[in-house]
Amino acid sequence: MRILLSLFLLLSFTSYSQVITILDVDTREPIIGVAIFNNDKSKSALTDFDGKADVTAFAKAETLYFQEVAHKDAQYTKAQIAAFSNRIFLKQKDNQLTEIVLSASKFAQSRKNVPQKIVGLTSKDIIRANPQTAADLLETSGSVFVQKSQQGGGSPLIRGFSTNRLLITLDGVRFNTAIFRGGNVQNVISIDPFIINRTEVLLGPGSVIYGSDAVGGVMNFYTKQPKLSFSDSLTVTGTVVARVNTANNEKTGHFDITLGKRQWSFLTSASYSDYDNLRQGEHGPDDYLRSEYVQTIDGVDVAVTNDDPLVQVGSAFNSLNLMQKVRYTPNEKWDFNLGVIYAATSDYDRYDRLTRKRDGEFRSAEWFYGPQKWFMTNLQVNKEGNGQYYDRVIGTFTYQNSKESRNDRDFNATDFFETDESVDAISVGLDFVKKLETKRNKIFYGLEYIHNKVHSDGQVTDITTGDIANTASRYPDGSTWQSLAAYASAQIELSDKTHIQTGLRYNHILLAADFSDNNEFFAFPFQNADLSTGNLTGSFGVTHEVSKKVSVKANVGTAFRAPNIDDVGKIFDSEPGSVVVPNPDLKSEYAYNGELGVSLNFSNVLQFDVNGYYTLLENALVRRDFNLNGVTEIEYQGETSNVQAIQNASKAEVYGVEIGANANLTKHLKFTSQFNYTSGVEQEEDGSYVPFRHVAPLFGNGHLIWAKDKWTLDASVAYSGKFDFDELAPSQQSNSHLYALDGDGNPFSPSWYDLSIASRYVLSDSWSFTANLENITDQRYRTYSSGIAAAGRNLILAATYNF
Repeated sequence: MRILLSLFLLLSFTSYSQVITILDVDTREPIIGVAIFNNDKSKSALTDFDGKADVTAFAKAETLYFQEVAHKDAQYTKAQIAAFSNRIFLKQKDNQLTEIVLSASKFAQSRKNVPQKIVGLTSKDIIRANPQTAADLLETSGSVFVQKSQQGGGSPLIRGFSTNRLLITLDGVRFNTAIFRGGNVQNVISIDPFIINRTEVLLGPGSVIYGSDAVGGVMNFYTKQPKLSFSDSLTVTGTVVARVNTANNEKTGHFDITLGKRQWSFLTSASYSDYDNLRQGEHGPDDYLRSEYVQTIDGVDVAVTNDDPLVQVGSAFNSLNLMQKVRYTPNEKWDFNLGVIYAATSDYDRYDRLTRKRDGEFRSAEWFYGPQKWFMTNLQVNKEGNGQYYDRVIGTFTYQNSKESRNDRDFNATDFFETDESVDAISVGLDFVKKLETKRNKIFYGLEYIHNKVHSDGQVTDITTGDIANTASRYPDGSTWQSLAAYASAQIELSDKTHIQTGLRYNHILLAADFSDNNEFFAFPFQNADLSTGNLTGSFGVTHEVSKKVSVKANVGTAFRAPNIDDVGKIFDSEPGSVVVPNPDLKSEYAYNGELGVSLNFSNVLQFDVNGYYTLLENALVRRDFNLNGVTEIEYQGETSNVQAIQNASKAEVYGVEIGANANLTKHLKFTSQFNYTSGVEQEEDGSYVPFRHVAPLFGNGHLIWAKDKWTLDASVAYSGKFDFDELAPSQQSNSHLYALDGDGNPFSPSWYDLSIASRYVLSDSWSFTANLENITDQRYRTYSSGIAAAGRNLILAATYNF
């Protein structure tokens, strides 16, 4: 009888006890040492190593308060906690967000356990930088070099790689399409900085998680999420921003509004920007001046004098960005997010093409991109679980459509050429994470399918008669590119101080292209291209905490880039007198990377890190001279041109060092700095080596930031070293219109610096104001390989209203 009574009491106690688990909302890791108390602090509890605490002593209607040093405070009633299945998720404080990264596995991880270098920008960093475009935002990181061929552009360079050797993602979805080219790509400007919550740049190979193209790095943009309310009443919040500047007479307006209830939330965002011709600086090379430009007067193309050579006539454009998000969380296990994004630009000139001359006369009367349009709808489903195979799964279903066009006419020519491209992209992904029984080990794994279909048309118009005729399209119309992949990676804790992250991915690429339509204009010795290639990549990295002050990271990995439609099927005049033609006989290029990093942390007062890396690129896809059944010259758009094609004809070596510093000088004053040095060579056909095309000069930045009460001041410098003529890649040595000229008349890329100061004043919870003065000394400079000069002295004013 006594045994039965004891069992009854034990069961009664168990049935009425309430043990809750408190987890980090990003990493899903238990939070140790969370203080739990009631309103008068007469009752309290503390979470243990597993994030668990017994709250039986608290009354059912009582409100529980949660506090922990690195996380935001929260409060819930016991009834609410029960509705959440006794699990509470706390958000990290803003100043701790840089300690969490999402890019290494698509799930949140502690930065200190990730062996790859990842540079992050939080929403506060974005507000302080006040960037005009997403390309400008990347540039503020100090780890991404940005090239511009026109004001409506921005092509990132990371560790000597660019464009289709770098991957862009938005909320984990692949942004690159099958027509991303090896030349400079400006598509990133379709991403609106106003909708970005955080940005992470993974430096180095990322193919294990992200597949093809992630050779030099991955740029991850994470958009703002609709906020839920913990009550049944409707909550309304929003932001309105107005911004102007002096360098290009910018006029920007933005608003976003969020409507939220307990289970539903809606976020609507819109931005519009109008940019006039960009004014460059007063002090610098005269070679950058816009002394004259082309106008068509009474049907005749003439070169007219520019009244102000500092104004880069032909660089104006405008842009529109719209976003709608819907979030539905029926319970604590399911979270549905639907996002719809639309972005469009006006026509905008390819500024560098409009400055080219031949025999003292402009080559082009017109050369502009048609509206760049991008549409994306993305459904992401998150499910929490404690199942046998996963703890959390993310399902992603996405459709994208990208449109672009190229329009050009030679000086005093009557033929106006136009090519129009459209890509329909469908992607489906499933990503899982499973925590293992031992310590804090995890397995990440997933499946992915991507399908791109390319539509391409070409036409030529006689501007005197209006007659329109078909001509060669840039790409084979109706061509497709598909990717099927499976990956798995593991986070292994060998000890409290040593962690390993390793993974494998198998990716199969299918490409199909039909050249029949373009064979009407060119006698290609082939009718189609059918590529089927398998690609296996892997990575292994380790982090080790030597002491409280010193930690070491080492990482080795492979990456690949499979040929896309641009590589296999493009027809385009790559440079004066040369035309690129299709080549169906291509295979993937592979990168082999190793890196070693050391971090020093002196009581969080001074932090210093240095990272060295080496990358070998084999079977590199490069543009080289080619022949079509022995023919080495063909006529293209009325000009006899040398035949070239993309070929697996080279290998390249890239190496460099990255140095970062962060010093908290006082409670209100801190200093940050990034420095990057990269060098690289590419093998020529004769076995010799020349500078690698997209290696940037040394570059970096430094910020002295003071923040107190309502004020934030940021004094900064951005800088770049120079490339002499013999340090330029051969393709750049012939592009004199892009560069300054040295004493021998040869092109070179001068060094430059840009001193700026940014300020922000928070008047109230509703109002804040920013005033930035950029390029204070009014320097005239171009970033390496750019066809347009940067803004001269520029005053930016913005007002923000939050409600």
